[in-house]
Amino acid sequence: MLDETVIYKARKIITMNPDRPVATHVAVRGGRILGVGSLDDLRGWSKRDVDMTLADKVLMPGMVEGHSHAFEGLVWDHTYVGSYERRDPDGKAWPGVGTIEALIARLKEAEARLGSPDQTLTGWGFDPLFVERRLTAADLDRVSTTRPVVVQHASGHIINANSLVMEKAGITPSTNSEFILRDSEGRLTGEFAGQVGRFMLAKAIGGTGLADLGDRPDAVRRFAKAAQMTGVTTATDLHNDLSEKTVETFRSVTAEDDFPIRLVPAFRGTHTREDAVAYIGSLQRYNSSKLRFGLVKLIADGSIQGFTARLRWPGYFNGSKNGLWYIAPDELKGLVKRYHEAGLQVHIHTNGDEATEAALDAIEHVLADVPRRDHRHTLQHCQMASAAQFRRMAALGVCVNLFANHIYYWGDAHLAHTMGPDRADRLDACATALATGVPFAMHSDAPVTPIGPLFTAWCAVNRKTLSGRVLGAEQRISVMDALRAMTLGAAYTLKMDADIGSIEVGKFADFAVLEDDPTEVNPEALKDVRVWGTVVGGRIFPAPRT
Repeated sequence: MLDETVIYKARKIITMNPDRPVATHVAVRGGRILGVGSLDDLRGWSKRDVDMTLADKVLMPGMVEGHSHAFEGLVWDHTYVGSYERRDPDGKAWPGVGTIEALIARLKEAEARLGSPDQTLTGWGFDPLFVERRLTAADLDRVSTTRPVVVQHASGHIINANSLVMEKAGITPSTNSEFILRDSEGRLTGEFAGQVGRFMLAKAIGGTGLADLGDRPDAVRRFAKAAQMTGVTTATDLHNDLSEKTVETFRSVTAEDDFPIRLVPAFRGTHTREDAVAYIGSLQRYNSSKLRFGLVKLIADGSIQGFTARLRWPGYFNGSKNGLWYIAPDELKGLVKRYHEAGLQVHIHTNGDEATEAALDAIEHVLADVPRRDHRHTLQHCQMASAAQFRRMAALGVCVNLFANHIYYWGDAHLAHTMGPDRADRLDACATALATGVPFAMHSDAPVTPIGPLFTAWCAVNRKTLSGRVLGAEQRISVMDALRAMTLGAAYTLKMDADIGSIEVGKFADFAVLEDDPTEVNPEALKDVRVWGTVVGGRIFPAPRT
């Protein structure tokens, strides 16, 4: 069936190809696009009846989630304790919790349902900026003192633990580590920061259940379903150890005919294995139409809302001390050089502007020694970058993937607590990226925020916070620029723009199928555009109906 030529009619096709920006018909053969235009344009490809399945729909390129994590498919095994409502992949709504007491009550309910007393109780999605104070080990001791209890913050950069977990990890008041957080009086809080903190917990209790996909093909399928329901046809898993077991899971699941996305994992570049470069090279032999290895991810600092991001002067607006280097600047230079020299593309997490500066220093340093055209090294999040830093990105050939969802979820908190008005107004500065010619994408960082590319586009177009405030009106961009960032822009940052991101001859027949035209609705309603389903490689995937 897929080897036959099929001509699909649509109400409208938004191509993202400037040579033919709109059309009404698209011809597909062998999972790729033969042609785009009117029926008369395409009749030479096939005399068969036109397929009318999508005749009343609007097609646009399948959307690309350029920064997400496949453990989005795992988190719903655990207890959601975030502050705003979220829907799981089955469509069930989970209301937010607004107080520490409500969080404890939800965890107690979950604890009562657990079986083995040794089983860890894991919550996720917590953010202290939306409740009355930070969570402590004493709070989690109220849930249980006999089983491990951990709560991951929404940012993914801090985990709270109860006293039993700290005991198992050998943490005492005399333990000296910047990744074990303390209150203003130097007392342990039960908070562990960064990858170092996560490893301490994992070693003590055998993992938190929030990352390992090696034995969970069902979770990878669940992640793909969550992406597909929102119009995504290509999604990243942008930080993974890529153990042999995980690689095999990815290979087997993506080989399934009904797997509805193309999956792009990124290797955790700080992995201790000495053969990291050779190992990434060996994985690329498994690349297929639905699975692509070759990206490397480095994390330079933490999260702004968790006060673990590295900020330049004048630092945090509320006077908090500066954040953490997950990778010190000199070490970052060495790691970037290691992977750059091997011809690999590096994606660097930089939330604070000091981390962005360190990443640009590292890239400039390595390019001086080893020039390489079209490297497309990409700064991920890069939320506080100044106009000067964007100009520097353009000069160095660096791409950026901006966390536009952050404007809505944390914009108010950044204005009041972390950055102050001036820097909050340039948060995730899409307009500056456009003005300086920096290739850019936007993302959800799921499960930090839900996958939803039309919502992400809405954030960049309207820049409205949770309170309804417009944050940095001058940084708003047009609907078409936002849609391009979620399609061809994201494809470019993944070096996949030859195959995906626009509807034009030779590319994969990957489409988002919409009930409404996103270019005709009021920009305020962009997030409410209805997704009917997707087409991946010419195969139609209707979204589940709830």
